[in-house]
Amino acid sequence: MSTRLTVGIAQISPVWLSRDATLEKVMDHVSQAADLGAKLVVFGEGLAPGYPFWPDLTGGAQFESALQKDLFALYAREAVDIQGGHLEQLCALAGQRGVAVYLGCIERATDRSAHSLYASLVYIDPRGRVGSVHRKLCPTYEERLVWSPGDGHGLKVHRLEGFRVGGLNCWENWMPLPRAALYGQGENLHVAVWPGSRRNTDDITRFMAKEGRSWVVSVSGLMHRDWIPEDIPGADIMRSSAPEWLTDGGSCVAAPDGSWLLPPRVACEFLECVEVDLGAVYRERQNFDPAGHYSRPDVTRLKVNRKRQSTVKFDD
Repeated sequence: MSTRLTVGIAQISPVWLSRDATLEKVMDHVSQAADLGAKLVVFGEGLAPGYPFWPDLTGGAQFESALQKDLFALYAREAVDIQGGHLEQLCALAGQRGVAVYLGCIERATDRSAHSLYASLVYIDPRGRVGSVHRKLCPTYEERLVWSPGDGHGLKVHRLEGFRVGGLNCWENWMPLPRAALYGQGENLHVAVWPGSRRNTDDITRFMAKEGRSWVVSVSGLMHRDWIPEDIPGADIMRSSAPEWLTDGGSCVAAPDGSWLLPPRVACEFLECVEVDLGAVYRERQNFDPAGHYSRPDVTRLKVNRKRQSTVKFDD
């Protein structure tokens, strides 16, 4: 059993609201990371085709707004249909290079009408197969104007090179029970994906590492107001309302003792490969294991519903 794993942290921007162009950029970074020896490559939340910045910049809560409808329609067209094959090329590349991938994407789910959108974290294994699709349980604040609430189906941990790796989307990482659901499956490498901003990653990354006595890899996207394409509906309104950096990155890696392996890095695209050691997990679990010797299942236990939710059931 391997005790070391090389992880690629890909802090990149999307080609905003262009699914195919963004996925090309993702595949390029997967290839670069594989060349550097990575066995796992991680990308930020909602990277393909990008995070929905417009509700905060264009009056997103206005009812029956033509602009909001146009933006949602564009977003839905550019969203990722996994069953429709939009990730097939990425899966094939992962299988060819023997690399696992965690990718945050906006999923247009065909099992839920194919019109509503979910912030999904997709795990692709080193054989190029989709291992899990975790739909964000609770969109945050203005995200609720665009994204739908997910379910527990993707709360899964995957074996990878001797590690057990799991992941959550953005503020889900603040939710104690989903974290506990992953700890209970033996997670020792946690992936936290974010749209960006150091204010999100700085404190929680080290906290989760110390709580779980696990490696924690936080990976963000980033977005500058100059990268808003001119042909997007309401682009001029967004540019005039946006700060210079809508999200400034903040990707980082914390060790199981809470120390930084890679401190947060902001305001730049980068691909960094780091090596994590399973031995560090065992050393820190000596005095605290949240789902093992430092748990009391006779007193408190967690029940998790991992059924994929649906509005219909057909008996044919």
